[in-house]
Amino acid sequence: VQLQASGGGLVQPGDSLRLSCAVSGLFFGLYNMGWFRQTPGKEREFVASISARSMISYADSVKGRFTIHRTDSENTVYLQMTSLKREDTAVYSCAAGRWDTTQWEYWGQGTQVTVSS
Repeated sequence: VQLQASGGGLVQPGDSLRLSCAVSGLFFGLYNMGWFRQTPGKEREFVASISARSMISYADSVKGRFTIHRTDSENTVYLQMTSLKREDTAVYSCAAGRWDTTQWEYWGQGTQVTVSS
C-alpha cells in the first residue's frame, strides 16, 4: 500500500494551495481518507477527513477555508486550502482507514506547507 502526498510548497498568507494524495495497493472506495498535519515539537493534528461514503469532517481551525474531496476513479484525495495563515505551516500527511473502523491504518509521507511572507 502506498499513499503519495504532493502539492506542498511555500506560499504567502492569504494564498491557496491544493494537496493531493494518490493511493495504490488497496480498494480505495472502501477506505476513509484523512489529512493530518504536524509541526516540530507538537502532536500530529487532525485536519480533515472524508469517509468512504463521502461524509466529511474538518478541524475547527480550518473550517470554511479548507475543502477535502475524493475522486474514487483516480484513487486520489485532495485538500484544497484557501486563505492560508502562518499557523497552517506544517508537514501535511494523508492517511487511509477501512470504512468500518475509526482507525487510520496506512499513512503516507508528508508534504511541507510553509506559509510565510
